[in-house]
Amino acid sequence: MTKPLDQLRRCSVAVDVGSARTRVHIKDAGLLVDEPSVVAVNTFSGALMAVGTAAERMDGRTPAHIRVVRPVSNGTVVDIEMAQRMLRSMVGSSVRRAWRRRGAMQRAAVTIPHNADPLARSAAVETLTGVGAKQVELVDTPTAAGVGCGLPVEQPEATMILVCGATTTQIAVLSLGAIVSATTVPMGGDTIHHAVVQHLRNHHELILPSQAVRPLHLALTGGGDTSGATEVFGRDVATGMARTVIVNPDDVRAAIQAPLTGLSDAIRSVLHNCPPDLVADLADRGMVLAGGSALLPGLDERLRTGTGMPVHIADHPSLSAINGLAAMVEGHAVPLEVDVH
Repeated sequence: MTKPLDQLRRCSVAVDVGSARTRVHIKDAGLLVDEPSVVAVNTFSGALMAVGTAAERMDGRTPAHIRVVRPVSNGTVVDIEMAQRMLRSMVGSSVRRAWRRRGAMQRAAVTIPHNADPLARSAAVETLTGVGAKQVELVDTPTAAGVGCGLPVEQPEATMILVCGATTTQIAVLSLGAIVSATTVPMGGDTIHHAVVQHLRNHHELILPSQAVRPLHLALTGGGDTSGATEVFGRDVATGMARTVIVNPDDVRAAIQAPLTGLSDAIRSVLHNCPPDLVADLADRGMVLAGGSALLPGLDERLRTGTGMPVHIADHPSLSAINGLAAMVEGHAVPLEVDVH
């Protein structure tokens, strides 16, 4: 990874464009953008109505002529034009001034999923060049997150990281600065959210607003009193009237069991494809959870039970990828030095 690190040190902008949030780090200036990857657009005029947090608040509450768009899906840009407009609006005049002072947009680094196909890689490059970058360096998200978590990814030893995003979870084993074995599972925070919403619809004939799922998430935590029922508020499927129901947290746990079981199976598959020496390293070290969905209540305990491995949650897991990419850009990520004598 020495050559890529040398290239990354010449970059002045680090960008993490995720399905949930977009983050921009400027060299020597720090993290200047951290906003939801959401845009609200007027369908009549094509004008942007809102971007980021303001657009996210509009989701599910807009009239017919306003459309809420998420230009990033599964960690890849699916609407290049809208992603470019979103980035231009997010960076604002103050960030653009920082770019101009250092000629920052001559080179930019951006995270991409480890299994991104050529089309997804091209979309990431085109998005950044569309906002002024002359050259774009691509970095695998698990590698960047591993550096951001402080893991010794450059050493000849195994480190395992799970980047838990909104729609997918990337599972990777790293050694010597590269991915040895990895896979992506279509399970993230939104998957759990939808499973809970579907359970309430099927078993209680209730449609939940997005904010009503939060009490159920809290009821799934390993600590505290989780035996008591939880009251949730929503809209009756048949009548359309507002009403509340009492939900047993054990029923919700059963509803989300299937995606979590699939995640445990994927972890075992990744380990199966690793050399035995690296698997031995992980027996005591375990895995690290990064990404915004790493803080999903009870996720670490369920993985610990399902795999028998130690599970650790990174400090500030949602910022792991951008912090790691920023460390590479700032020159804080140190490559492995090999003594050839």
